[in-house]
Amino acid sequence: MTQIDQHSGEPELSRRTTVGRPDSIPKLAIILLMLAYMFNMLDRQILTILAEPIKQDLQLADWQIGAISGLAFALLYTIAGIPLSRIADSGNRVRMISIAIAVWSAFTVTCGLARNFTDMLLARIGVGVGEAGCTPAAHSLITDYVPREKRASALAFYQLGTPLGALAGLVLGGIVLSVLDWRWAFFLAGAPGIVLAIILFLALKEPRNLTDTRDTSATSPGWKEAILTLMSKKGFWCICLASACVGFVYFGQSAFLGSLYFRTHGEALADFATQAGMPPSAFLGIALGVIIGVCGGVGTLLGGRLADQMTNQGVAGYLTVAAASTAIAAPMYVAAPLAPNMALSLTLIGFAMFSQSMSYAPTYAAIQTIAPPQMRGMAVAIQILFVNGIGLAFGPLIVGLMSDLLGAISGATWSLRISMALATTPAVLAAILFVLGRRFIKGDHSD
Repeated sequence: MTQIDQHSGEPELSRRTTVGRPDSIPKLAIILLMLAYMFNMLDRQILTILAEPIKQDLQLADWQIGAISGLAFALLYTIAGIPLSRIADSGNRVRMISIAIAVWSAFTVTCGLARNFTDMLLARIGVGVGEAGCTPAAHSLITDYVPREKRASALAFYQLGTPLGALAGLVLGGIVLSVLDWRWAFFLAGAPGIVLAIILFLALKEPRNLTDTRDTSATSPGWKEAILTLMSKKGFWCICLASACVGFVYFGQSAFLGSLYFRTHGEALADFATQAGMPPSAFLGIALGVIIGVCGGVGTLLGGRLADQMTNQGVAGYLTVAAASTAIAAPMYVAAPLAPNMALSLTLIGFAMFSQSMSYAPTYAAIQTIAPPQMRGMAVAIQILFVNGIGLAFGPLIVGLMSDLLGAISGATWSLRISMALATTPAVLAAILFVLGRRFIKGDHSD
């Protein structure tokens, strides 16, 4: 009979890797999955540094930049995520991830062919559909590979794809923009992903096909049963809503970082670029990429390590880390766009990214621990639905709308800066929701 871990409520079998000896971690698999997520984020974040030239070339308003940065991507991402998560819970996850990488990479290349707002909107929707197939399946794979006491660190390594993808996208976009144009940046960003899709498909195997030691009594539930089971957990609700608030702040800020410095710190940017001996776009891309990549990467890994050290507190320990890091990031996000000079603004962005990134691994580790093993893909998909359906869809869009509105009323000088600062207030709500989630966790575990 399968034993149940009394602390986490999950079968003890699920705490052992399904590919090899117990507690072994297939490092190649996790590295390839992290690279997949890095390309995932690269294809999203490259738009940050390209937003201003795209706006000028295609004659777009700020709300349209917000739409292609967030709403277009999230539109079908949220719709496709739930059915694709069912494949992750019962089908071949490696094949699913490989196909997803190929799809979003092809649509990223298509972004470079856009001739107007509609073309770009449709291409970004395609990117979103492809990327919806990655994270639920990847989290489910990693959870099968890694014992619970190392789960947060392993998920943190996967989430390292967020800052590394941002770094790669910003640096690549800035450099290509300085020597070619924004269209070539999309071509060069999308092509390598197709190669990675082939490598991942050939290198990894589906653990479910390699072992007969599964708990055959735990059949995969239907969509309705899985959703009702997960949404009956109050702590899961809190995590999902908190994640949506964090996503709103992060995506709303990151979508307009390039525009912020091009518009409001143009002279300082030109001076820094001259001193560095490079064009402004290349300097800004490298500067933002290094700041977000290094600060976000260190914060992600540290958050995972802290969460694993609090394993004895269970999911409540995970949410303690998430709440504290989000609360610390909030005031720095407010101050960054309002800073009087570029150097201070970049410093504040770095600290904000570092602090917020510490919440990633604890959040996902909490979800994977709360969810029954046969519902883990669905659990991540629902959480991502909140992040993208609320945070990504509306964060950039609302910042853009506020900027256009304030610009029409009082001029464009401060409109974007004020809009970005106001859009950080949901971070406070996120911290409160993480704290509330701690109160409901024991009830969730008794289900």
